[in-house]
Amino acid sequence: MSQASPSPLKVLLLTALLCLIWGSTWVVIKNGLEDLPPLGSAASRFTLAAVLMSVVGALFAAREGGARPTLRMSVVLGSLSFAASYGIVYWTEARLPSALVCVLWAVYPLFQAVVGHLFLPGERLAPAQGLGFVLGFLGVAALFATDLRDLGPEAIPAGAVLLCSPLASSLGTTFVKKHGAGTSSILLNRNGMWIGATGLWAAALVSEGGAGFHWTGRALFTVAYLALFGTVVAFGLYFWLLRHTPANRLSVIAYVTPAVAIVLGVLVRQEPIGHWTLAGLAGILAGVFLVHRGGASDKGRIAGAAAGSRAS
Repeated sequence: MSQASPSPLKVLLLTALLCLIWGSTWVVIKNGLEDLPPLGSAASRFTLAAVLMSVVGALFAAREGGARPTLRMSVVLGSLSFAASYGIVYWTEARLPSALVCVLWAVYPLFQAVVGHLFLPGERLAPAQGLGFVLGFLGVAALFATDLRDLGPEAIPAGAVLLCSPLASSLGTTFVKKHGAGTSSILLNRNGMWIGATGLWAAALVSEGGAGFHWTGRALFTVAYLALFGTVVAFGLYFWLLRHTPANRLSVIAYVTPAVAIVLGVLVRQEPIGHWTLAGLAGILAGVFLVHRGGASDKGRIAGAAAGSRAS
C-alpha cells in the first residue's frame, strides 16, 4: 500500500520551517563566536552532528535503502562540503556581519551551475543564462564596492575568502551527483560529518592551538542548536520534502533564507543593513532566478541535500 502524499499545506509549512532554520543559523553562528574560536566552534558542531547522524543512521538507514557510500565519496563530501565550506563560513563570520556573509553565500547556485556545466554532461548551460551570471556578478561587485569597503580594510579580503565556501560546496555536491547514484544519503552525510569534524579539529589545533573555548550557556546552546536543528533536523526535512515535492519547487529556499538571515541579523545583533546590501542581494537572487529558470531540472536527488541548499 503506497504512502499517501502530504497535503499542500503540510509541505508549505515544513518548507517555511526549513527556511526559518537555515536562515537562523547565520546569526546563531555569530553569537557562538562570542565565546568559541571559529574553527573550534565548527568542529564542535560537526562532532555533535556526526554523533546524532550516527543515531539516525542506525534507526533509519535500512528504511531509506541505498548502497553504502564509498570512502572516496565520503572523503570528498566531508572535506569540501563540510570541513572547507563551513570552516570558511565560521572564519568569515568572525570578521563580517552574519547577514552580509549569508548574502554573499547566496551565489552558491551560480557556482553550482558553472561546476555542473563543466563536469556533468546533463547540466550544460545555455547562452541565454549568461544574463543571470552578469546580474549575479554585479550584485557581488556592488557589495564589495560599498558594504565591504565601508567595514574597513580587512573586510574585502574576508569577503573574497568567503566566496571560496560556496565554491567548495559546489565541487563536493557535483562529485556526489556524478558518482553517488543509488547511495544512501543518510550514511553519506553521516560519514561526511565525521570526516568534516576530523578535518576541522585538525585545522583548529594548527591555527587556534585548541584555545579560546569558553563553554558558557550561550556557547552550549549555539553548538547544540546548529548540530541538532541546523544540521540533522534541517537535512532530514529537506530529504523528506524532496521525496514528496519536485526539486525545483524547493529552490524557494535559496531566495527566502537570505531574507530570514537579514531580518534576524537586524533584530538579534542590530547589524546595519543598508540599501546597497538589499541591492546586492537583489542582483544575486535575480541572477540565480534566471540561471535556474533557464537550466535543466535537477534530477540528482542526493546532490542538493548533501551540501547544498543549506545555508549554513
